[in-house]
Amino acid sequence: MGPFFCSDPSPLPITLSTPVMKPSSSHLRDLDYSVVQQCMHCGLCLPTCPTYDATKLERNSPRGRIALMRAIADERLEPTRAFAEEMYFCLGCLACMTACPAGVNYAELFEHARAEAESSGVLDSPKRSLIRAFTLQWLFMDLNRLQLVGKALQLWQGLGLQGAVRNSGLLNFLPARLRELEAMTPTVQPQFTSELVEPVTPAVSCRRHKVAVLAGCAQDLIFSDVNRDTIEVLAANGCEVHCPPSQHCCGSLHAHNGEWTLAQELARRNIDQFPPDQFDAIITNAGGCGSHLKHYAKLLADDPRYIARAHQWDDKVKDIHEWLATIGIEPPQPTSKPVQVVTYHESCHLCHGQKISQQPRDILKKIPGMRLVELPEASWCCGSAGIYNLTQPEMAGQLLERKVNHIATTGANIVATGNPGCLLQLVNGCAARGIQLRVVHPITLLAEAYRHHA
Repeated sequence: MGPFFCSDPSPLPITLSTPVMKPSSSHLRDLDYSVVQQCMHCGLCLPTCPTYDATKLERNSPRGRIALMRAIADERLEPTRAFAEEMYFCLGCLACMTACPAGVNYAELFEHARAEAESSGVLDSPKRSLIRAFTLQWLFMDLNRLQLVGKALQLWQGLGLQGAVRNSGLLNFLPARLRELEAMTPTVQPQFTSELVEPVTPAVSCRRHKVAVLAGCAQDLIFSDVNRDTIEVLAANGCEVHCPPSQHCCGSLHAHNGEWTLAQELARRNIDQFPPDQFDAIITNAGGCGSHLKHYAKLLADDPRYIARAHQWDDKVKDIHEWLATIGIEPPQPTSKPVQVVTYHESCHLCHGQKISQQPRDILKKIPGMRLVELPEASWCCGSAGIYNLTQPEMAGQLLERKVNHIATTGANIVATGNPGCLLQLVNGCAARGIQLRVVHPITLLAEAYRHHA
């Protein structure tokens, strides 16, 4: 990876043959230095880091990465290709934050480090720039465009064309990586969220709360049924639910991939669409999105027009499990169906980013006919990590295999998890291994229990 990595846990000694010139703007150099210097180099994060566990290389650990970030902040190191590649080798799973005794805000460092990598241009190439322009700057900045892509996939899959191409053997002529990507193509739902629910869903009984539900990006295309289930569960528990048909991306994809300005723009759009003073809670059912959505005040800290509302927004954003634990749920009626064994995989950003771990388990335990069995290494990353399984397929594959092996030991016929990326990753992993089980969001299981006695 280059000469700027070492196994010494102390800040990296940097020897440069030419002076380092400070750029006019730098994400890491402009960051509050107390955030950069907080790491004590104690190493308690090392056993929790999936990449360090796999390689045992200091540069692949949170401690090593922070040393690199600090070297840039101290003007002892210019951003290099090796630095940028290391930042993208990190999963961003935030397990190090759970382990850290000093409370290092690795999430903030991680996002600024990737933004530093992008602003430096050390990874630029025509192909990479085109992909980022199409996805981050065009497709996910307007979800109407994303839905058009989704409708095209609906048609491709609904007419049986995907299956015909797969069975024809034509894919064998593609490079191995393209065949792998094609196999990961998700099944798009027949209907999007706006086609499944009304813009306003009244509470089933007496209204106690007024909430908004964020439909998401991939969630809306691939798991719109989870959005419907979320709204049904909220309505069953005294919530009037607002879910307008045209929404915006939360911006986590942009923030995690160095597009800081675009992430800020999306934050402003969401605050404008869902004024936080008009709702008791703003609900998300995607662990990765929720972790980002709760930090708009950090994102918009320098925007005087939005900062006050951003703080209010952060206070109002709640994960669905967190919100239900706060308001209490109506217990589903008993069932005569055979008991099913369910195990729970923790979304990294739900567990480590939002510190929500027990609440989903408590919901699963309250569902009649479900017996919860703990999953070994439940909070260890499955390798999805946003788009990590696309950009780092080898490491993502190792993590997925490890996760599926643990799932197989539980004897469960249902795996529950609270993030669309994890859902899709586990669906693909179990299918590849020929393991017959259901991968589902915990809220879907609760919604089904309510419907059973409706």
